[in-house]
Amino acid sequence: MCAVFGIYGNKQLNTAMITAQGLSALQHRGQESTGITTTDGEHIYTHKDLGLVSHVYNETSTSKLKGHISIGHNRYGTSSKRNSSHHIQPVIADDRLFSMAHNGNLPDTAPLEIFLDTHDIYNPGFNDSEMMYQAVAYFVRQGASLKQAVIEASPLFTGIYCLLFMDKKHLIALRDPYGVRPLSIGRLNDSYIIASETCAIDTVKGEFLRDVNPGEIIIIENNKLESIQLKEPQPHLDIFEFVYFARPDSMLMGQNVYSVRKRFGAQLAAEYPLDVDMVIPVPDSGIPSAIGYAQALRLPYEEGLTKNRYVGRTFILPNQEEREKSVARKLNPISDLIKNKKVALVDDSVVRGTTSRNLVKRVFAAGAKEVHLLITSPRVMFPDFYGIDTPSQAQLIAARKTLSEIQEFIGATSLYFLSYAGMIKATTLSEKMFTTAAFTGNYPADIGRRKREIIYEKNNVARYIKFQQIWDEDFSEDLVSHLYKPVFLEQ
Repeated sequence: MCAVFGIYGNKQLNTAMITAQGLSALQHRGQESTGITTTDGEHIYTHKDLGLVSHVYNETSTSKLKGHISIGHNRYGTSSKRNSSHHIQPVIADDRLFSMAHNGNLPDTAPLEIFLDTHDIYNPGFNDSEMMYQAVAYFVRQGASLKQAVIEASPLFTGIYCLLFMDKKHLIALRDPYGVRPLSIGRLNDSYIIASETCAIDTVKGEFLRDVNPGEIIIIENNKLESIQLKEPQPHLDIFEFVYFARPDSMLMGQNVYSVRKRFGAQLAAEYPLDVDMVIPVPDSGIPSAIGYAQALRLPYEEGLTKNRYVGRTFILPNQEEREKSVARKLNPISDLIKNKKVALVDDSVVRGTTSRNLVKRVFAAGAKEVHLLITSPRVMFPDFYGIDTPSQAQLIAARKTLSEIQEFIGATSLYFLSYAGMIKATTLSEKMFTTAAFTGNYPADIGRRKREIIYEKNNVARYIKFQQIWDEDFSEDLVSHLYKPVFLEQ
């Protein structure tokens, strides 16, 4: 997750204010902290803090961020010190030669660690973003231009990244060759914009031009754009961007997110046509799918869960206790609407299962006669190593329970997951264009040392936990691949 936004403008443009507006549009991608760095060509300025965009920036703070080049970042942390101000981005060193913002995750930082250690730069307190920054900084301090430094350091970046760099003259964007996370280019009059999603370009009244290609580096100087294809593109957008993460008004790979989610619902209707009194979405990501389901079956659609708009996304909160408390504050069933009704509840995914259980329980408590839970994605069987803080595999309910056991745990009258084939079909794109690791365990970008955390045998968590306990560095990865063969699960 995380969000990045950058703009190369002119001397008259308030790029800090525009960046703050862009980050506000991307708040759904990170709620822990936010930061902006700007330059006027003479100095580099930074303002960053813990909290939401609306809390961190105001007219006073943005007025101090002078300049025609700006990059910004919203953080969704996946490291252990998630609420530490130390890791707020954009990353910038004391010498203030340049600044960097990162969306993504490097599952295996061994190449970076070795490089930094060789040059006496390594610090165990660095997260993956800070390691990338330090690698680029090494070449800059050796006299390389920022462009040259990014190109020199990029072979060390073994993972998933959408990166923005800026110094006093340049705005640079770099996307990993798999393109797991989205990154787009826009135009605002004579200025260029780089943003995690097209909705941010729309928000600042810019024009979407195209996506940054996987493996491409973009260099902007004097409002001229240079493109270099550094690595061969192997496009594998994370399909979870369509399922949950991206804003519904964004465009991904030429597809509108809202339209795809609506087709998820229609596909669910084709696979599981239920006889219910009404269809209710779990807002917000469940709304388009619930509409698609209701329309396909000509069922009443009702927004039976009132959402507190001042509570952010619960999935990206740092721990389960906070998530459960936030769900209770965020969603409240409308009893007069639900009482004595058979309800189809449409949600995007089930990860741990506890949030779904609490929600189903509350809908029953509001008087529902039946609660049928429909999920617009397949069962999440594997953790994410590409920038989403999903729990370990042992905590994923679908990795340790059968479908009937999950239903019993959640307490729903019935439980249905969209089929894998149905999910792919609804995107209208080819399966090979996506990362579907959460459902298949197929990780297109090498996850390195994290392979030891994965098993592929259904309902074998006890063996998994034991395996974790006996693992050491000498344990053969060939033996691991032999012991744990991928299993393609039936719906």
